[in-house]
Amino acid sequence: MFDLKWIRDNPAAFDQGRARRGLPPLSAEVIALDQKRRAAQTRFQEAQAKRNELSRQVGQVKSKGGDASAIMAEVAALKDTITAAEAEDQAAGAALDALLAAQPNLPAVDVPDGPDESFNRVERTVGNVRNFAFQPKQHFELGEALGLMDFEGAAKLSGARFVVLKGALARLERALALFMLDVHTTESGYTEVAPPFLVRDTALYGTGQLPKFEEDLFKSTQGLYLIPTSEVPLTNLAADEIIDEDKLPWRFTALTPCFRSEAGAAGKDTRGMIRQHQFMKVELVSIAHPDHSEAEHLRMTASAEKILQKLGLSYRVITLSTGDMGFAAQKTYDIEVWLPGQGAYREISSCSNCGEFQARRMKARTRKPGEKGTRFVHTLNGSGVAVGRALIAIMENYQQEDGSIAIPEVLRPYMHGREKIGRE
Repeated sequence: MFDLKWIRDNPAAFDQGRARRGLPPLSAEVIALDQKRRAAQTRFQEAQAKRNELSRQVGQVKSKGGDASAIMAEVAALKDTITAAEAEDQAAGAALDALLAAQPNLPAVDVPDGPDESFNRVERTVGNVRNFAFQPKQHFELGEALGLMDFEGAAKLSGARFVVLKGALARLERALALFMLDVHTTESGYTEVAPPFLVRDTALYGTGQLPKFEEDLFKSTQGLYLIPTSEVPLTNLAADEIIDEDKLPWRFTALTPCFRSEAGAAGKDTRGMIRQHQFMKVELVSIAHPDHSEAEHLRMTASAEKILQKLGLSYRVITLSTGDMGFAAQKTYDIEVWLPGQGAYREISSCSNCGEFQARRMKARTRKPGEKGTRFVHTLNGSGVAVGRALIAIMENYQQEDGSIAIPEVLRPYMHGREKIGRE
């Protein structure tokens, strides 16, 4: 959401930020609706004040034995004016709120301009790509050959874009998740949270999934939504709160399943585990002081990178262009891991600074102890990392010529010392 006063004072800057996202100007429409609402509020307040004054006069006239019928008629007539002005105020306010709720955050000044991912900027590449003496396979070829990855069985149960993992691969996925949580909580200073997997629409509005992206969500018959990411419950822990500055930042991590309808993803990554309706992810969320969110963004990205470094995976960090960023983000670093089976880098983490965009929607604020004035906090979120995609990366990068999978050393304690996964 946006600060209306800022839009009124900076209409050109608002429209320029939208233009960088490939969107048309909107400031004139926003300001016109705001003026309509403010004018209705003024009429309402003036009519109410006049009615109060006339009501006082009625009392004075009657106390002196006079005829107050004319004044009373004028008071009655003002009721219609007040009702109409109140209705117009509410209608203009609802239209303004609905218009602004559907608009994405404005990009930070240092975000590269461009309509799509081809304009993303590579910041750094880390690690060496492994050279294979054989043609590396994709993860689903490896998993199916091992008898530990069953897409047909999952389709029988649930349809397309699901998978059943078995035996050592199921354990490896669990090992990855536990390893990530251990690193984030013991080395990177995040507090582990076990949040609900079902949330109200207000929580999804707060983080920006609603109202614009409802088609991407799964909704229960009770009106609750399955979380598309634990960013939603973790970030909303700050909703309607006023947090003392000296208590910031809040840093949370959680392992949860994520549920996405993948609307609009027809034909994309139809084979394998890259794009699923249900997947596990370790999330990172920070609620930060507005003066420190840029540093927190770098820190969060480094925390996600640490996971890949410990796993010995090659990756690159890119800054997303204005046309490739998510709805709520003002700046995003994507981390893409090398997948030799595909011969390509693929996203495994996305770390975003949302500025005060979500905080305004959630009414999440901060203040100095002892002071009355408040400021909106800044919210940040990132994958720390997507567990299923980490499993894919391990399988493809640690595959052996005989089709087995070597287990990275840091994961072996979570695998009861096991060093390799072969056919069971």
